[in-house]
Amino acid sequence: MKYDIKDIKLAKKGALRIEWAANNMPVLKLIGQRFKKEQPLKGLKIAACLHVTTETAALMQVLKLGGGEATVCASNPLSTQDDVAASLVKDLKIPVFAIKGEDNKTYYQHIKSVLNFKPDITMDDGADLVSTVHRTLYSVHKNIIGGTEETTTGVIRLRALAKEGKLRYPIIAVNDAQTKHLFDNRYGTGQSTIDGIIRATNKLLAGANFVVCGYGWCGKGVTMRAKGMAAKVIVVEVDPLRALEATMDGYEVMPIKEAARIGEIFVTTTGDTSIIRGEHFTLMKNGAILSNAGHFNVEIDIPALEKLSKKKRRIRDFVDEYTLRSGRRIYLLGEGRLINLAAAEGHPAQVMDMSFANQALSVEYISKHYKKLENRVYGVPEDIDKRIAYLKLKSLGIRIDNLTKEQKRYLTSWELGT
Repeated sequence: MKYDIKDIKLAKKGALRIEWAANNMPVLKLIGQRFKKEQPLKGLKIAACLHVTTETAALMQVLKLGGGEATVCASNPLSTQDDVAASLVKDLKIPVFAIKGEDNKTYYQHIKSVLNFKPDITMDDGADLVSTVHRTLYSVHKNIIGGTEETTTGVIRLRALAKEGKLRYPIIAVNDAQTKHLFDNRYGTGQSTIDGIIRATNKLLAGANFVVCGYGWCGKGVTMRAKGMAAKVIVVEVDPLRALEATMDGYEVMPIKEAARIGEIFVTTTGDTSIIRGEHFTLMKNGAILSNAGHFNVEIDIPALEKLSKKKRRIRDFVDEYTLRSGRRIYLLGEGRLINLAAAEGHPAQVMDMSFANQALSVEYISKHYKKLENRVYGVPEDIDKRIAYLKLKSLGIRIDNLTKEQKRYLTSWELGT
């Protein structure tokens, strides 16, 4: 079996951590039990480009129980947990191509390595796998019947591809499921981003001017947790509705140029490029800390920061100190990559339970319905979304009411009024 990981000897530690995560993913466990009996993925090859974490390993176990043959590479150069990669190879016999800290060339070599297995289904986190298929390798992989996408960033890229009429197979936007983005993006990103910043810096958040760029679901999660740590939260937005919402939620809202002058800790959560740029670095306080929670390391203009600096050094793990020509110092966390995975462990397993349940059931849906699907981006079917919500409630011991026949009839009629 071909693979490329840091050290197979790390497998024992990885296996224990995978077990811990799996024990906190009851919905995925229930799906795995059914998959083992029904074998809905039998004979299918699945190429997964995901963050190689304990939760991802739990998902790979479920796909294997369902009869699928999975191959995994990293969706970010700094997000791989090397002990998990080792356990996937040694204990689950799943080929993995991922090493924490791999350079850009190796990153794309690893993507091509999983595609060399000639998958039937792709599973993506950021759309680098799908874009590689379309740019360079599609002619060799005509057997691909469909794929899934986990992130907001990836869905944006794939919808742009579909709009141009260039998407060559159907994609299910797992990110758009309510049991994914309402929970993963808000509670998962919110907690794990703060976790990553604190692990990297050991800074006190209470009383600090904490600037969050973007007030989508990820931004809402980060602001919520920063406020809970008693930070003074400032929101930067371009959308008037989101800016108004942030204001009504009690946050100060201002342009980035104003926030740059007073901010002490900055987090970008937009999924767009060059949010914090050269003209902003020159306005920042000495000691300002920059971090990113978006999928790609483009939200902070790192080349501009490099150009403005006369000196750079690694002062702590995951903390690079840039000394500007003025003598002021700016600190960049995790090389501008996803701070929750670069410096911490990513989302808690309880949150990823729902996200990866969506992945598993979406892959099953593709395997059954791909002949009827067009080459476009689909949402997760509503019945799958609701089924996952019910299973999660059940695992938490929570019961809810059902509509009566009269209530159902009222909600589908037009005759009744005042």
